[in-house]
Amino acid sequence: MTSNPKHTSDFKFSDLNLDPRLLAAIEAIGYEYCTPIQAETLPWTLACQDLIGQAQTGTGKTAAFLITAIQALLETPVPESERFASEPRVLVLAPTRELALQIAKDAEPLCQYTGHTVATVVGGMNYDKQRDQLQNEIVDILVATPGRLIDFLGSQDVFLDQIDILILDEADRMLDMGFIPDVKRIIRRCTPKEERQTLLFSATFNQDVLNLASMWTRNAEFVEIEPEQKTAERVAQTVYLVSEDDKLQVLVNYLKRPEVEKAIVFANRRDQCRDLEQDLRNQGIKVALMSGEIAQNKRLRTLDQFKKGNIQVLVATDVAGRGIHVSGVTHVFNYNLPENAEDYVHRIGRTGRAGSHGVSVSLAGEDDAFALPAIESYIQQKLKTEVPDDSLMAALDQPPIARKRGGRRGGGGRPQGGRGRPRRH
Repeated sequence: MTSNPKHTSDFKFSDLNLDPRLLAAIEAIGYEYCTPIQAETLPWTLACQDLIGQAQTGTGKTAAFLITAIQALLETPVPESERFASEPRVLVLAPTRELALQIAKDAEPLCQYTGHTVATVVGGMNYDKQRDQLQNEIVDILVATPGRLIDFLGSQDVFLDQIDILILDEADRMLDMGFIPDVKRIIRRCTPKEERQTLLFSATFNQDVLNLASMWTRNAEFVEIEPEQKTAERVAQTVYLVSEDDKLQVLVNYLKRPEVEKAIVFANRRDQCRDLEQDLRNQGIKVALMSGEIAQNKRLRTLDQFKKGNIQVLVATDVAGRGIHVSGVTHVFNYNLPENAEDYVHRIGRTGRAGSHGVSVSLAGEDDAFALPAIESYIQQKLKTEVPDDSLMAALDQPPIARKRGGRRGGGGRPQGGRGRPRRH
């Protein structure tokens, strides 16, 4: 787990009356002061209150709900003789594999002195290995994506009727990705809301999500940490007005600048990402692809290589990009402007993390410049637009890859068409 973002409150974790084992783990990680979202939410959540928490990406929401969950487990221990495999006490739902794996990774050091176990069930990884862990091990915290959890519920390899805390992370993204029917099925299998604590955390909450949250929670406290701007001031944002045919040229020339140490390039569709990864590799860029169609074990290896600096550039879709929490990303590029203004905020949130500075570069062509006004309205600021200078328009070292689909694809046009209750013995 990375250290807490530098933008902190004056509130210390040592002020929270946490269990000494948990506090020792927090201190070992390097946390001392709470971030604003932690300072505002933890007094409520540690008092067993249902809560809806909203704050920007990279502000410490994950640590807030994990600390709450681990403290609850410490306060209400259940004897081993009354615990059974397949019955987690805490369930964390996340919309993407990468995000679920990151949450589980963040949970491990927080549990280092408490003895609690963390398991992850996500699609695209070894099904039998996950099933064996559920069937044979006592799991305290289960982190899951909806689809794979539904599979294990169907095969009765996991039971959710002993859940003390239900946590939904990035609920807005789960709605966008069509997971709400699955989430509803999962919640129906959980402990009734009167007997559990329910926490929802996300960077954004639209009205649909808030309506669902009101059904899933009980007298929930709402905490919003409103940024001065919806996009971080520590991220310098530029939009280049460029023709679709010149986008690759501008991107490659920019990526070859020495200040671009570690970059993520976003495109709107999987096919665009595939083409772009091939195009950048053809130009000598150390690049890899991150999208939902890539096998999960390969995605994990790629992410590890990216973290180590062996790969300079990741090309990603929004779904894959949500789970990329890597320190030291110097630049984010929008090869296409996203149609959803919220996605713009999430994309550029991959850089400028943990108090560092970052750069966001967007390439607005004829087909996707329509998205600019909506993005500017959402982030409540005017984006600086420029025409690429001569250095960005320099000829490429290699001719672009010729494709048989009627020329290079255009950029970003709109696509068609409660605790302590009796346990089971």
